[in-house]
Amino acid sequence: MRYFRFISRFTERTFPRTCLVVLVMICAVNPRAVPAPTQEEQVIAIISKMKAAYARVEGYRTDVEVEEYREGRLSETRRFVYTFKKPDHLRIDMESPHPGLVLVYPDEEGKVSVKPGGIGHFFKLRLAPDNPLLTRRTGQRIDQTDLGLLIRNIEHSLTDRRFGEIGISGHNDRVILEVLAADHFLPGVRTRYRFHIDKKDWLPMEVDELTADGELKRKVKFRDLQIMTGIPDNFFRLDGENTGDGEPAR
Repeated sequence: MRYFRFISRFTERTFPRTCLVVLVMICAVNPRAVPAPTQEEQVIAIISKMKAAYARVEGYRTDVEVEEYREGRLSETRRFVYTFKKPDHLRIDMESPHPGLVLVYPDEEGKVSVKPGGIGHFFKLRLAPDNPLLTRRTGQRIDQTDLGLLIRNIEHSLTDRRFGEIGISGHNDRVILEVLAADHFLPGVRTRYRFHIDKKDWLPMEVDELTADGELKRKVKFRDLQIMTGIPDNFFRLDGENTGDGEPAR
């Protein structure tokens, strides 16, 4: 009898604890206990992070490399330093293929001031943003080059202007979103986009553009992105220009 009473008391004390431990272990190893985010939730989160990151930016500078392709083959490469200050001031210092060429926008009349490099640096031109000399075959104008506009276009490409599914992949430093969507600048054209987003600062670091059939059209790469503050307004003027760099944000 003593033996049975001992077993009964031991069971009463240990059984509830044992059940609790087993339950905790089951919840810990059960993948359904914490559902993975859906693709839509992942996309919404990425868009929100990009918009929040850009909202904190006053100005920035980045090295840009643009590769143009024809029939899938590299036909032209442009490299330049791009400086932007909110709300709409921008400056392009060309490195290749026209070293020394400088473009700033807007002037007091909303035009683009252009100063050629080399022996032509004494001349200055003032052109409308949609002037054929400034507009690429992609349809993109110089006043449509800011990262803020790119982020808004990315949001449209992933939501109301997309066709089909979104592909999401990642590497150590970036997340890549691939989607077929309405072209950002060419009406009636569908373009397959690959958006490379930096997972550290949540700003775009590369955009690949392909035809709907997957033929590469253009790559735009943003390198050495620096968030800036205090960029002087006269940095965006060619008359008596000041080349002060501003101070990086801390």
